[in-house]
Amino acid sequence: MLKVDRVQTYILKVPLARPIADSIYYRTHWHVPVVEIFTSDGLIGTGYSGLWAGEDLLCQTIEQYIKPILLDCDPRRIHEIWSKIYWSPLHWVGRAGIAHMAQSMVDIALWDLAAQRAGLPLWRLLGGRHNRLNTYNTDGGWLNFDLDTLINDITEKVDAGWNRVKMKVGGPDNSVDIQRVQAVREAIGPDITLMVDVNQKWDLITAQRMIPHLADYDVAWVEEPLHPDDIIGHAALIRKSSIPIALGENVYNAETFAAFIAFDAVDIVQVDVTRVAGITEWLRVAQAAQQQSRWVVPHAGDMCQIHQHLVGGVGADSPVMIEYIPWALDVFEEPVVVEQGICILPETPGASTRVRAEARKLFASD
Repeated sequence: MLKVDRVQTYILKVPLARPIADSIYYRTHWHVPVVEIFTSDGLIGTGYSGLWAGEDLLCQTIEQYIKPILLDCDPRRIHEIWSKIYWSPLHWVGRAGIAHMAQSMVDIALWDLAAQRAGLPLWRLLGGRHNRLNTYNTDGGWLNFDLDTLINDITEKVDAGWNRVKMKVGGPDNSVDIQRVQAVREAIGPDITLMVDVNQKWDLITAQRMIPHLADYDVAWVEEPLHPDDIIGHAALIRKSSIPIALGENVYNAETFAAFIAFDAVDIVQVDVTRVAGITEWLRVAQAAQQQSRWVVPHAGDMCQIHQHLVGGVGADSPVMIEYIPWALDVFEEPVVVEQGICILPETPGASTRVRAEARKLFASD
């Protein structure tokens, strides 16, 4: 019988090209915990996550709690394994956060194995709907940039072919946020799509006051304006907002996404495969959101590697779009390919998660 023979984890700490800051964090490195699942037919499935801190906790969770469930299991029984992990004792200490993210790493590795065994890239295994995706660039609008750096960075992205860009707001002075949005809009012109990301820093009153000002500069969406668990607040905001509201990178399970949708508390669903419990749960969220006419535009905690397959496999007719963040291109054997703002999907079997041997030498955490 085909079975899981071995499971190993390790951590990579990837330096950023420059320090970055949003309304919550200032960071210099992106942390990538990795799990590799070895099967009796000689294949290796790779799963991983991406985060600022706590990567050691994810690996410890896999080693101590999830590995004993995996060993000797048939890796093809993905949904059965998902259920065993979800309803294991971990269920009582975390149906979100660390437990869910550790489960995600394992689930991604199992889907990587399934695609390899089928001889297909994951997006084709899932249905093969789109082989090209629009991207928006979110790596040019950080709050620690002064105004000149901000404008130069975003206009460089536009000159490189991106017609969709995102910038950070949520600083200590709301008037400065508006001035920065105005300056960026004037610099990029009216034809470039501009989004803003608050990273949870506003309350409802502040958001209701700010959105009319942002609308003056044709902002396409406002991302995470409020606390990510505040369903009631987001619903109240959407009732009065002229700008679509996006959220999801800090929503950890299908049930909470269902509540946001049922209460009309989200317009753009940014479900992240590294935050929910893997590809298995991501598919549930995406399909439910599309059934309710919501856009599904994932947050790229995976640096696009996996989401290109998910959106390419099950994406709606429109929009067919993912977030582009280039922080971990040197980690993977087959890094995501983007040309003139268009993601070109791979044809190599698997989920594009395999880590370069050289990357382990360069970025391995002691």
